Amino acid sequence: MFLQHKPSGALIEVLNPSVLFDPCLKVIPGRSHCGEEMQDPEDYPKAELMFPSGEPLPLCWLEPNYRLQVA
Repeated sequence: MFLQHKPSGALIEVLNPSVLFDPCLKVIPGRSHCGEEMQDPEDYPKAELMFPSGEPLPLCWLEPNYRLQVA
């Protein structure tokens, strides 16, 4: 799965999608796909990621108490 890093615009390969779906984890391991060489894995804050289409990540992936925040 690929997501886009908002500050840099780079595509990030999510190395473990199950970590992405856990709202209690604020960072995920990923690999940037900038340049020609394969990059080393880094941790990326979920708040800085979005889908390549420009859509934000679902709130249920980001906030453990997302049901309480829906107005």
